Amino acid sequence: MSAPTRKPPLVWVLFGKGTGGNNQMRALADALGWPYQVKQLRHNKLNTLPTILLRASTITVDKKKSDALSPPWPDVVIAASRRASPVALWIRKQSGGRTRLVHLLHTQAPLHWFDLVLTIPQYRLPVRDNVVHLAGALNRIDMARIRDAAAKWQPRLQHLPRPWTALLVGGSSSSYLLDSGRAAELGRAASAAARQRGGSLLVTTSPRTPADATRALVDAIDAPSTFVYEWKPNDADNNPYHGFLALADHFIVTVDSASLLVEAAQTGRDVAVFEWPRRGGSGARGLERWVRRAIYDGLIYWGVVKPPRDFDAYHAEMKRRGLAHRLGESPPLQRQPLDDIERAVDAISRLLDFPPGNVHTS
Repeated sequence: MSAPTRKPPLVWVLFGKGTGGNNQMRALADALGWPYQVKQLRHNKLNTLPTILLRASTITVDKKKSDALSPPWPDVVIAASRRASPVALWIRKQSGGRTRLVHLLHTQAPLHWFDLVLTIPQYRLPVRDNVVHLAGALNRIDMARIRDAAAKWQPRLQHLPRPWTALLVGGSSSSYLLDSGRAAELGRAASAAARQRGGSLLVTTSPRTPADATRALVDAIDAPSTFVYEWKPNDADNNPYHGFLALADHFIVTVDSASLLVEAAQTGRDVAVFEWPRRGGSGARGLERWVRRAIYDGLIYWGVVKPPRDFDAYHAEMKRRGLAHRLGESPPLQRQPLDDIERAVDAISRLLDFPPGNVHTS
């Protein structure tokens, strides 16, 4: 008599405001192949309180605007960053400690409160047994969507001479300011790269691109053949981003975005990074200069300090793998494919003692 078949673990994915962490969590849940449910959370003003004080709590959740959190409790919660930490801890408490917690990016809470933390170099988390250091963001491009975009955009772009250099523009963030001066510099540098190749420049901005930077960028572009899309909300039919991923021969991405870089790198084509200095130093960076590294790591470990995002470390790892290079420098001769999603899936599979599956998600 054969042994009974175990049901695959049930996964909850805690979505917050924004798309960066959400896209990575969904990519990870899809790759696991287990059934999962997305729980959309909206937070109130109490979410600014530190997790080390909140602990397991939902008092930061706007319950009228969020999905209900009720039994049956999941086998594993996938969440990301600070605001989701108290909620994930609360879910585990309601399950009687059965639910496993997998956290992406950083926690801003004691790391030992979580079963598994999946992070990338820019978040500068210390080395610990339950922390898996990945090379890049877990964003994954949907190949079916890429094929559809290729069929849609090939006719629209075919009048432009090859090779096609796609410029994927991020914008301002806590670490970088994309002002009009820097945007104009980007426009000139990208145009020069396209002219040198004798082809066309394909440009798309993004939700984080400031309006004045967009205007300065467009005004500075002087490549002979160009296609420019200025990002607009609720305009998916006209947004060429996935078409560019499908069809471009070369990519230029701005230094501020981890997701643009990793998605362009997944195409296997040349990716150049347009770099500029980050915003001025922060208190945490100053603290690091004055205290021993061990103390600083401890402050991060306990969630007392949120280190400034270290994009230098992130880009250094991507360059080491031959997946990117600085704009103006020669492309690397060899590439080491990204295996981060496979490593993350393996770590979760071992944590739950259940193999990855091919279950369609819900």
